Amino acid sequence: MIFLASLLALRVCADPNNMPFSNRALDGFENKIAAVLADELHEKVAYTWWAQRRGFLRHTVRAGLCDVVIGITPDAGPIATTAPYYRSTYVFVTRGTPITSFDDPRLRSLRVGIHVIGADYNGLPPAVALAKRHIIRNVVGYSIYGNYSDESPPSKLITAVAKDDVDVAIAWGPLAGYYARHASTPLVVTPVTTADALPGIPFVYDIAVGVNKDSTALRQRLDRALVARKADIQRILKRYGVPCV
Repeated sequence: MIFLASLLALRVCADPNNMPFSNRALDGFENKIAAVLADELHEKVAYTWWAQRRGFLRHTVRAGLCDVVIGITPDAGPIATTAPYYRSTYVFVTRGTPITSFDDPRLRSLRVGIHVIGADYNGLPPAVALAKRHIIRNVVGYSIYGNYSDESPPSKLITAVAKDDVDVAIAWGPLAGYYARHASTPLVVTPVTTADALPGIPFVYDIAVGVNKDSTALRQRLDRALVARKADIQRILKRYGVPCV
């Protein structure tokens, strides 16, 4: 029985080029969390690599290629999720004086960088909030998918602030917090407040572990592991600069 148990694996689907979340070298904080959970379950981690694009869940967890996706919002798709293990927010990233609100008048004249999906400037919360305030002409879109041959394509938005290509970026906190720490020039990361949220378009999201809907036993085991290793997971998030709220 001990030999059989040693062969069990926590089968994880992850993006091989998506720092700070995951990469093939296992440098991402979701890689580290997967290792912690597997250790608690007395299993090893077995990865299936798949670029996190449209259809990611359909082609991975739902297709049976793996059992688990480490970082996912509870309403992200037709799969089940554990209880959230952290909660994060969109942030403003600047080189100096912080921006603290979408109603800051400087946003009407500064070069504002945001992530976009394809040619859609209205798909993500920052774009919607800016458009609602008629802040459009000075907005610069950076593809959230980017050129996949580059390292961590979404990081280009944060690099743009450091290089003075834009004055402020509005980005998902875990990505921004990590790359701001590693930027070539000091950057200021300021959480977007809940007061800036629009109906149905929040800036703060719970993050959980995703599993197949019929994997009730695994979900329950992961819930217990998340509780048991909460302190370890919080240390990982802090080390990677993830803004938790």
